Amino acid sequence: MAPELIAAAVFVFGTLVGSFLNVCILRIPARQSIVRPPSSCPTCKSPIAFYDNIPLLSYLILRGGCRSCAAAISPRYFIVEFLTGALAVALFLRFGWSTTFVIYAVFCAALVVISFIDLDVQIIPDAISLPGIVIGLLVSFLPAARVDHLSLPPSPLDSFLGVLVGGGVLYLVAWMYELATGTEGMGGGDIKLLGMIGAFLGWPGVPLTLFFASLLGAAIGVVLMAVWGKGLKLRIPFGPFLCLAALTYLFFGRWLIETYFALY
Repeated sequence: MAPELIAAAVFVFGTLVGSFLNVCILRIPARQSIVRPPSSCPTCKSPIAFYDNIPLLSYLILRGGCRSCAAAISPRYFIVEFLTGALAVALFLRFGWSTTFVIYAVFCAALVVISFIDLDVQIIPDAISLPGIVIGLLVSFLPAARVDHLSLPPSPLDSFLGVLVGGGVLYLVAWMYELATGTEGMGGGDIKLLGMIGAFLGWPGVPLTLFFASLLGAAIGVVLMAVWGKGLKLRIPFGPFLCLAALTYLFFGRWLIETYFALY
């Protein structure tokens, strides 16, 4: 089969997964089942027919509205489906058909769900991060693939150290910030999330992930403060920045390391 057709099939599969992730994003914070009841319109509660539940296409055909009541449906549904499809293609191009592809497809799906839940309600659910840590540790015993001189999944020792370094570093930062300011600057969810990232990427991925997440968070925070007023204390969820930085390391980590040492 032509590579273009394979990539298209992977993209379609990814959008189907993204459709399910939308359900998880909506229901997990509300502590609802992600299996039942079937999907329905958030406004009129009408069940969504199967032909109106086709990823990407249904949103475009219905122009982002409900067929029954015409209420607007959040563009987040389209974004999540497209993003998951694009990540699936990127993983396929990087790892091909392999166990590593499956492992990091699960990892990326977890990062997508965590990011959008944190953006919505500023919560990183333990129902994803804690099992994610366990899964990351378990898959480290599977055969690794060498990609750009990175070993993925990491060795069991690197994965275990990733959990300790990831969770421990953020816990120390949060403790020192609270000690200095008297206010909580980072939630426990961020700590567990970085522990999960360390389990999947190994301890070498933790410093770069934290560095890029802090850089992105600071840049966006400065922009928002400039727009909304100086001195305004903004509560910006850190989880999405950690997730984006973890993806940056997954796809470009070795290149970034080599570029850094080449420059300095």
